[in-house]
Amino acid sequence: MKEKNHQSNRTWKARKEDEFMIFGVHAVLEAIRSEKELNKILIQKGIQKEVFQQIREATNGKDYFIQYVPVEKLNKLTQQNHQGIIAYMAPIGYHEFEPLIDRLMEDEEARCILFLDRLTDVRNFGAIARTAECMGVDAIVIPAKSSVQVTSDAIKTSSGALNRIPVCRSNVLKDSLFYAQQSGFRLVACTEKTSVPLEEANLRGKVIVIMGSEEDGISSDIMKMSDVRARIPMKGDIASLNVGVATGMILYERQRQLSYKL
Repeated sequence: MKEKNHQSNRTWKARKEDEFMIFGVHAVLEAIRSEKELNKILIQKGIQKEVFQQIREATNGKDYFIQYVPVEKLNKLTQQNHQGIIAYMAPIGYHEFEPLIDRLMEDEEARCILFLDRLTDVRNFGAIARTAECMGVDAIVIPAKSSVQVTSDAIKTSSGALNRIPVCRSNVLKDSLFYAQQSGFRLVACTEKTSVPLEEANLRGKVIVIMGSEEDGISSDIMKMSDVRARIPMKGDIASLNVGVATGMILYERQRQLSYKL
Protein backbone atom coordinates (compact mmCIF):
# COMPACT_ATOMS: atom_id res chain seq x y z
CA MET A 1 0.00 0.00 0.00
CA LYS A 2 2.80 2.43 0.87
CA GLU A 3 4.54 1.69 -2.40
CA LYS A 4 1.30 2.41 -4.29
CA ASN A 5 0.84 5.77 -2.54
CA HIS A 6 4.45 6.65 -3.21
CA GLN A 7 3.95 6.07 -6.92
CA SER A 8 0.72 8.09 -7.10
CA ASN A 9 2.40 11.05 -5.40
CA ARG A 10 5.22 11.16 -7.91
CA THR A 11 4.19 14.23 -9.86
CA TRP A 12 7.60 15.12 -11.31
CA LYS A 13 9.28 13.07 -13.98
CA ALA A 14 12.32 13.72 -16.19
CA ARG A 15 11.60 13.13 -19.86
CA LYS A 16 14.05 11.66 -22.33
CA GLU A 17 15.19 15.20 -23.17
CA ASP A 18 15.45 15.99 -19.42
CA GLU A 19 12.57 18.41 -19.75
CA PHE A 20 10.45 18.34 -16.59
CA MET A 21 6.99 16.92 -16.88
CA ILE A 22 4.39 17.79 -14.25
CA PHE A 23 1.24 15.72 -14.02
CA GLY A 24 -1.77 15.66 -11.76
CA VAL A 25 -4.29 18.41 -11.09
CA HIS A 26 -2.76 19.66 -7.85
CA ALA A 27 0.81 19.77 -9.17
CA VAL A 28 -0.11 21.61 -12.37
CA LEU A 29 -2.39 24.08 -10.58
CA GLU A 30 0.38 24.82 -8.08
CA ALA A 31 2.84 25.49 -10.91
CA ILE A 32 0.36 27.83 -12.62
CA ARG A 33 -0.45 29.72 -9.42
CA SER A 34 3.27 30.04 -8.67
CA GLU A 35 3.72 31.47 -12.19
CA LYS A 36 6.26 28.85 -13.20
CA GLU A 37 7.55 28.95 -16.77
CA LEU A 38 5.59 26.28 -18.63
CA ASN A 39 6.21 25.43 -22.27
CA LYS A 40 2.75 23.91 -22.67
CA ILE A 41 -0.19 22.35 -20.84
CA LEU A 42 -1.96 19.27 -22.17
CA ILE A 43 -5.53 18.74 -20.94
CA GLN A 44 -7.67 15.70 -21.56
CA LYS A 45 -10.66 16.30 -23.79
CA GLY A 46 -13.86 15.93 -21.77
CA ILE A 47 -12.10 16.43 -18.43
CA GLN A 48 -14.37 16.77 -15.38
CA LYS A 49 -16.20 20.07 -15.27
CA GLU A 50 -14.93 20.95 -11.79
CA VAL A 51 -11.32 20.37 -12.82
CA PHE A 52 -11.80 22.33 -16.04
CA GLN A 53 -13.16 25.28 -14.04
CA GLN A 54 -10.17 25.21 -11.70
CA ILE A 55 -7.71 25.20 -14.58
CA ARG A 56 -9.56 27.95 -16.45
CA GLU A 57 -9.62 30.18 -13.38
CA ALA A 58 -5.93 29.56 -12.65
CA THR A 59 -4.82 30.28 -16.23
CA ASN A 60 -7.07 33.31 -16.74
CA GLY A 61 -4.94 36.25 -17.85
CA LYS A 62 -1.82 34.12 -18.20
CA ASP A 63 -0.05 33.33 -21.46
CA TYR A 64 0.21 29.56 -21.28
CA PHE A 65 -0.06 27.41 -24.40
CA ILE A 66 -2.94 25.01 -23.69
CA GLN A 67 -3.79 22.04 -25.89
CA TYR A 68 -6.74 19.65 -25.49
CA VAL A 69 -5.81 16.07 -26.37
CA PRO A 70 -7.30 12.56 -26.18
CA VAL A 71 -6.64 10.65 -22.98
CA GLU A 72 -4.66 8.10 -25.02
CA LYS A 73 -1.97 10.68 -25.68
CA LEU A 74 -1.61 11.46 -21.98
CA ASN A 75 -1.41 7.76 -21.21
CA LYS A 76 1.45 7.38 -23.68
CA LEU A 77 3.36 10.21 -22.02
CA THR A 78 3.18 8.76 -18.51
CA GLN A 79 1.84 5.64 -16.84
CA GLN A 80 1.34 7.57 -13.62
CA ASN A 81 -2.03 8.94 -12.44
CA HIS A 82 -2.03 12.13 -14.50
CA GLN A 83 -5.69 12.95 -13.69
CA GLY A 84 -6.21 14.30 -17.20
CA ILE A 85 -3.54 17.02 -17.18
CA ILE A 86 0.17 17.19 -17.98
CA ALA A 87 2.43 20.24 -18.24
CA TYR A 88 6.03 20.76 -19.30
CA MET A 89 8.24 23.15 -17.38
CA ALA A 90 10.72 25.29 -19.28
CA PRO A 91 14.33 24.79 -18.14
CA ILE A 92 14.97 28.56 -18.30
CA GLY A 93 13.13 31.72 -17.35
CA TYR A 94 11.80 33.61 -20.36
CA HIS A 95 12.34 37.38 -20.52
CA GLU A 96 9.74 40.09 -21.06
CA PHE A 97 10.14 41.55 -24.54
CA GLU A 98 9.03 45.19 -24.21
CA PRO A 99 11.18 45.99 -21.14
CA LEU A 100 14.14 44.40 -22.94
CA ILE A 101 13.57 46.65 -25.98
CA ASP A 102 13.33 49.68 -23.72
CA ARG A 103 16.66 48.84 -22.07
CA LEU A 104 18.42 48.30 -25.38
CA MET A 105 17.20 51.68 -26.63
CA GLU A 106 18.83 53.50 -23.72
CA ASP A 107 22.29 53.53 -25.31
CA GLU A 108 23.83 54.30 -28.69
CA GLU A 109 25.34 50.85 -29.12
CA ALA A 110 24.57 48.70 -32.14
CA ARG A 111 22.05 46.10 -30.99
CA CYS A 112 20.69 42.97 -32.61
CA ILE A 113 17.67 40.81 -31.77
CA LEU A 114 16.96 37.58 -33.60
CA PHE A 115 13.32 36.69 -34.36
CA LEU A 116 12.61 33.08 -35.33
CA ASP A 117 9.28 32.79 -37.14
CA ARG A 118 7.69 29.31 -36.74
CA LEU A 119 10.93 27.37 -36.37
CA THR A 120 10.10 23.82 -35.24
CA ASP A 121 13.35 21.83 -35.18
CA VAL A 122 14.83 21.86 -31.68
CA ARG A 123 18.35 21.05 -32.85
CA ASN A 124 18.31 23.85 -35.41
CA PHE A 125 17.14 26.12 -32.62
CA GLY A 126 20.00 25.11 -30.36
CA ALA A 127 22.59 25.54 -33.11
CA ILE A 128 21.17 28.96 -34.00
CA ALA A 129 21.30 30.05 -30.37
CA ARG A 130 24.94 29.02 -30.16
CA THR A 131 25.79 31.03 -33.26
CA ALA A 132 23.76 34.01 -32.02
CA GLU A 133 25.60 34.10 -28.71
CA CYS A 134 28.96 33.93 -30.50
CA MET A 135 27.92 36.76 -32.84
CA GLY A 136 26.86 39.12 -30.07
CA VAL A 137 23.09 38.89 -30.51
CA ASP A 138 21.33 40.57 -27.58
CA ALA A 139 18.21 38.37 -27.46
CA ILE A 140 16.20 35.73 -29.29
CA VAL A 141 12.42 35.91 -29.72
CA ILE A 142 10.19 32.93 -30.52
CA PRO A 143 6.41 32.59 -30.86
CA ALA A 144 4.63 31.20 -27.81
CA LYS A 145 2.64 28.82 -30.04
CA SER A 146 3.34 26.69 -33.11
CA SER A 147 7.06 27.04 -32.57
CA VAL A 148 10.02 25.35 -31.00
CA GLN A 149 10.42 26.09 -27.28
CA VAL A 150 13.45 26.04 -25.00
CA THR A 151 13.95 22.46 -23.82
CA SER A 152 16.93 20.74 -22.23
CA ASP A 153 17.69 19.19 -25.61
CA ALA A 154 17.84 22.66 -27.18
CA ILE A 155 20.10 23.89 -24.38
CA LYS A 156 22.43 20.93 -24.89
CA THR A 157 22.61 21.51 -28.65
CA SER A 158 23.34 25.19 -28.01
CA SER A 159 26.34 24.24 -25.82
CA GLY A 160 24.71 26.22 -23.03
CA ALA A 161 24.17 29.39 -25.07
CA LEU A 162 20.46 29.37 -24.20
CA ASN A 163 21.46 29.82 -20.56
CA ARG A 164 23.43 32.94 -21.49
CA ILE A 165 21.35 34.77 -24.08
CA PRO A 166 17.90 36.18 -23.18
CA VAL A 167 14.98 34.37 -24.82
CA CYS A 168 11.55 35.99 -25.10
CA ARG A 169 8.24 34.41 -26.08
CA SER A 170 5.72 36.43 -28.05
CA ASN A 171 2.00 35.68 -28.17
CA VAL A 172 1.72 37.71 -31.39
CA LEU A 173 5.02 38.03 -33.23
CA LYS A 174 3.69 40.83 -35.42
CA ASP A 175 2.78 42.96 -32.38
CA SER A 176 6.22 42.49 -30.84
CA LEU A 177 7.88 43.47 -34.10
CA PHE A 178 5.70 46.55 -34.37
CA TYR A 179 6.69 47.63 -30.85
CA ALA A 180 10.37 47.20 -31.66
CA GLN A 181 9.98 49.02 -34.96
CA GLN A 182 8.22 51.95 -33.31
CA SER A 183 10.98 52.05 -30.69
CA GLY A 184 13.65 52.53 -33.34
CA PHE A 185 14.75 49.07 -34.48
CA ARG A 186 14.94 48.31 -38.19
CA LEU A 187 13.44 44.98 -39.30
CA VAL A 188 15.67 42.91 -41.59
CA ALA A 189 14.04 39.90 -43.24
CA CYS A 190 16.24 37.21 -44.72
CA THR A 191 14.48 35.92 -47.84
CA GLU A 192 15.20 34.75 -51.36
CA LYS A 193 12.24 36.85 -52.54
CA THR A 194 14.26 40.01 -53.10
CA SER A 195 16.94 41.27 -55.45
CA VAL A 196 19.02 42.88 -52.66
CA PRO A 197 22.11 40.78 -51.87
CA LEU A 198 23.07 40.43 -48.22
CA GLU A 199 26.27 42.46 -48.48
CA GLU A 200 24.32 45.50 -49.74
CA ALA A 201 21.84 45.49 -46.84
CA ASN A 202 22.59 47.83 -43.97
CA LEU A 203 22.85 45.67 -40.83
CA ARG A 204 24.42 48.28 -38.57
CA GLY A 205 22.75 50.12 -35.73
CA LYS A 206 19.78 48.63 -33.93
CA VAL A 207 18.35 45.82 -36.04
CA ILE A 208 16.04 42.85 -35.73
CA VAL A 209 17.01 39.94 -37.94
CA ILE A 210 14.01 37.80 -38.92
CA MET A 211 14.46 34.20 -40.00
CA GLY A 212 11.63 31.96 -41.17
CA SER A 213 11.12 28.22 -41.02
CA GLU A 214 12.68 26.02 -43.66
CA GLU A 215 9.25 24.81 -44.77
CA ASP A 216 7.29 28.06 -44.92
CA GLY A 217 9.80 30.88 -44.68
CA ILE A 218 8.75 34.17 -43.10
CA SER A 219 5.03 34.87 -42.69
CA SER A 220 3.68 37.19 -45.37
CA ASP A 221 2.33 39.76 -42.89
CA ILE A 222 5.69 39.94 -41.15
CA MET A 223 7.49 40.19 -44.48
CA LYS A 224 5.37 43.24 -45.35
CA MET A 225 6.46 44.94 -42.13
CA SER A 226 10.18 44.57 -42.80
CA ASP A 227 12.29 47.65 -43.51
CA VAL A 228 14.99 45.67 -45.31
CA ARG A 229 14.80 42.44 -47.28
CA ALA A 230 18.04 40.68 -48.08
CA ARG A 231 18.98 37.45 -49.80
CA ILE A 232 22.07 35.29 -49.53
CA PRO A 233 23.64 34.98 -53.02
CA MET A 234 23.96 31.34 -54.11
CA LYS A 235 25.35 29.66 -57.21
CA GLY A 236 24.40 26.01 -56.71
CA ASP A 237 21.45 24.21 -58.21
CA ILE A 238 19.76 23.48 -54.88
CA ALA A 239 19.55 27.19 -53.98
CA SER A 240 18.36 26.41 -50.47
CA LEU A 241 20.18 26.66 -47.14
CA ASN A 242 19.52 25.16 -43.76
CA VAL A 243 18.03 27.92 -41.59
CA GLY A 244 20.84 27.54 -39.06
CA VAL A 245 23.49 28.02 -41.74
CA ALA A 246 21.63 30.99 -43.22
CA THR A 247 21.35 32.59 -39.80
CA GLY A 248 25.06 32.21 -39.23
CA MET A 249 25.82 33.89 -42.55
CA ILE A 250 23.63 36.92 -41.95
CA LEU A 251 24.90 37.38 -38.39
CA TYR A 252 28.49 37.16 -39.61
CA GLU A 253 27.75 39.77 -42.27
CA ARG A 254 26.44 42.05 -39.53
CA GLN A 255 29.68 41.62 -37.58
CA ARG A 256 31.69 42.33 -40.72
CA GLN A 257 29.80 45.56 -41.32
CA LEU A 258 30.28 46.65 -37.72
CA SER A 259 34.02 46.00 -37.98
CA TYR A 260 34.60 47.99 -41.14
CA LYS A 261 33.49 51.39 -42.39
CA LEU A 262 31.41 50.70 -45.47
